[in-house]
Amino acid sequence: MATEGEPTDVVKVLHLLVMAFGWGMQVWMSFIAGFVMFFKVTLHTFGIVQTKLIPVYFYCLLGSNIVSLAIYAVYHPRELMNWHESTQMALFFVAVIIAGLNVQWFTPAVTKHFMVMWEVEQEHGLGGEIAYSTNKEPYIKLREKDPKYKAHRKSFFLYHGLSVLSNFIGFGCITVNLIYLALNLSLI
Repeated sequence: MATEGEPTDVVKVLHLLVMAFGWGMQVWMSFIAGFVMFFKVTLHTFGIVQTKLIPVYFYCLLGSNIVSLAIYAVYHPRELMNWHESTQMALFFVAVIIAGLNVQWFTPAVTKHFMVMWEVEQEHGLGGEIAYSTNKEPYIKLREKDPKYKAHRKSFFLYHGLSVLSNFIGFGCITVNLIYLALNLSLI
């Protein structure tokens, strides 16, 4: 159901607002909120807040990316697209896939492993400090003596790294699309 015609002003505004919402949310979560919390609240408080906030973030991001892709796809039929439009479509698609991976696999895995680590750290009186750099030694000792903790910590950092990497890839996709949109506002 592709549409060749010019999108209405309402569609243009909706498209721009949805993209700006997703991009702004990514900037806030990726570059401001996480760093502020990490350096201002205890590790366990930070982790608990993140386990509640991050799933909502990725669901909102997935929704905004799907709406952006859908609007773009409707007004840019595949058979009429030039190279730039095809690239934009691919970037929208990658952003949807990336957010979907975070919603479906990475975030639940990060949360699962964090909760196990949280329990073990609580048992050993850890997690009440702000940022790891203030008290690394007890965590190192805990890893050395508790193989369960060590395994969950390794899995936590693997999935957390994949989540962060994919988040930055999605951020790059949306940033490039926003730049292109800004340079071609009349052509959305």
